Amino acid sequence: MAYYEHVLIARQDISPQQVDALVEDVTHTINELGGKIGKTEYWGLRNLAYRVRKNRKGHYCLINIDATPEAVHELERRQRINEDVLRYITIRVDELDPEPSPVLARRDRDERRRQRREGRDDADSGEDNSGEED
Repeated sequence: MAYYEHVLIARQDISPQQVDALVEDVTHTINELGGKIGKTEYWGLRNLAYRVRKNRKGHYCLINIDATPEAVHELERRQRINEDVLRYITIRVDELDPEPSPVLARRDRDERRRQRREGRDDADSGEDNSGEED
């Protein structure tokens, strides 16, 4: 069996729960054909570089797959048929990376920065209010 990274972009007007159902369908398809799913990451609703079927945004998901080429071919066939999937790409890799993808790592880093900045702003505003006299 070979290792693959599969990224799919779903339509913007479906809910995150429906995206989870799409990922479950991918998982079921791969397991049914003798493969295994490593990790799955939901990257969120992101802007597209250009409009695709009148959509400006899409739900992005990354799925690590350990399966035969035939299983991946069947997965891609099902993705082509599904109207909720705008685009997909499957790339064969030498090994699956258990670490979070750069997209999630950057989002986590930005979230930590935002929390620190908000904490600093709250502390600054608290000092300003205590120094005022009526």
